[in-house]
Amino acid sequence: MAASAAASERAAQVQRAPSGRTECCSLYHRAVELVGKRWTGAILLVLMDGPLRFSEIRGLVPDLSDRLLSERLKELEGEGIVERRVLDGAPVRVEYALTEKGRALEPAVRALKAWARSWLG
Repeated sequence: MAASAAASERAAQVQRAPSGRTECCSLYHRAVELVGKRWTGAILLVLMDGPLRFSEIRGLVPDLSDRLLSERLKELEGEGIVERRVLDGAPVRVEYALTEKGRALEPAVRALKAWARSWLG
């Protein structure tokens, strides 16, 4: 656990270019590309209130097609941000929930939502 904390601390440190300006690190760029992908932020936002079934996500994110929702959920699952749970019983039901890694995005997603309301609304 201590090694993980040390790695997180190193990752959070700001890298400076010779000019003194902040460099864009590859991990930051990867995170922005992942969360900034079309519809991903909206999916994350609606899952922050708890697990949802596919149709519930689609209902809470207007204009999102089934194909794109399925694609984004698979990507998020592959990154360990969302988990797919098959619920017992008949008929078979599936729900999607944020993992610990996904829940850790909540402050950033909610801050971006607040920024959007203040500056884009």
